[in-house]
Amino acid sequence: MIEINACGLSCPEPVVMLAKALKDKPEEAVICVDAPAACENCTRFATNAGYSVEKTTQDNKTVLTCRIKR
Repeated sequence: MIEINACGLSCPEPVVMLAKALKDKPEEAVICVDAPAACENCTRFATNAGYSVEKTTQDNKTVLTCRIKR
């Protein structure tokens, strides 16, 4: 599993980090963001890349768990 901490970063940086992580099609990647735009953009990118995305929110941070669709 790949873990990415993109808190404090503004777009497009979180999306670029996620794109690099998903390049080799890992089974699962987790990215933590704290900006609504980053959450929306990362979710859209992962979905378009063939991943399902589960969102959990804690302490004003959103954790996106991206799992490859089978």
